[in-house]
Amino acid sequence: MTRRKMGVFTMIIQKFGGIAMQSEASRKHCILHIRKAIHKFEKAVIVVSAMGRGGDAYATDTLLTLTSAFKNDSKSKDLVAACGEMIAAAVISAELEQCGIDNTLLYGQGIGIETSDNFGDAEIHAVHTTAIEKALSETSCVIVPGFQGSTAEGDITTLGRGGSDLTAALLGAALKAQFIEYYKDVPGVMTYNPKVNANAELISKLTYPEFHELLNDNHPIVQKKAAETAEKHHLTLHIRNTFSMDQGTLIIPAIHHGSSDILSIL
Repeated sequence: MTRRKMGVFTMIIQKFGGIAMQSEASRKHCILHIRKAIHKFEKAVIVVSAMGRGGDAYATDTLLTLTSAFKNDSKSKDLVAACGEMIAAAVISAELEQCGIDNTLLYGQGIGIETSDNFGDAEIHAVHTTAIEKALSETSCVIVPGFQGSTAEGDITTLGRGGSDLTAALLGAALKAQFIEYYKDVPGVMTYNPKVNANAELISKLTYPEFHELLNDNHPIVQKKAAETAEKHHLTLHIRNTFSMDQGTLIIPAIHHGSSDILSIL
């Protein structure tokens, strides 16, 4: 299912952030992208962040304010932190079914990301793809809550700030997808932050060294650890706007730099 057929990828990873998952109206845009991906690539693994941002009912930062006792119980804190993504995954799974798109929802140990018990910023020990591969053999779409892994004993852990981006990169590497779409609330990678500089322009293509230089602020467009993982495994990233079908920005590994193969399948 991760092999190429006639030069075309047959499986893609798509990651949707909190703004994309925030409302039923925004999720309709996600569903359009998912439907298009299944039509083009045959199989899609969808990674989602929690719905909205701090202050929104199901955002991770909101869930963590439920009790001050979490500061003394990191295991319980990780469990509740992971719930935001699980809620988002359940919601988009149900909405996809309602739209006629069959899918399988996996979470916890079913995702296959085995970690240490360093709750809050767990180290990756292994990525097991058996459950996802089985699901992909039975349906065209698998939904995965980002940001979470599990210990060998089955305890839920989280992967640090921006960990949903890392989930997508880890699964992309393990499944040999070589192609990941990150959906954001901006057109792609810009010359400046478009929210503070109206003269910002889209950068259509970047190498990984160029991309890493842009990930040094407090709110990088993709988590740095995810970008490092993607480069290590020669993954091509496609950073796009949730609310349009525009092409966005391609991050192309050195082995593909200058190749028209990637561009030909967009």
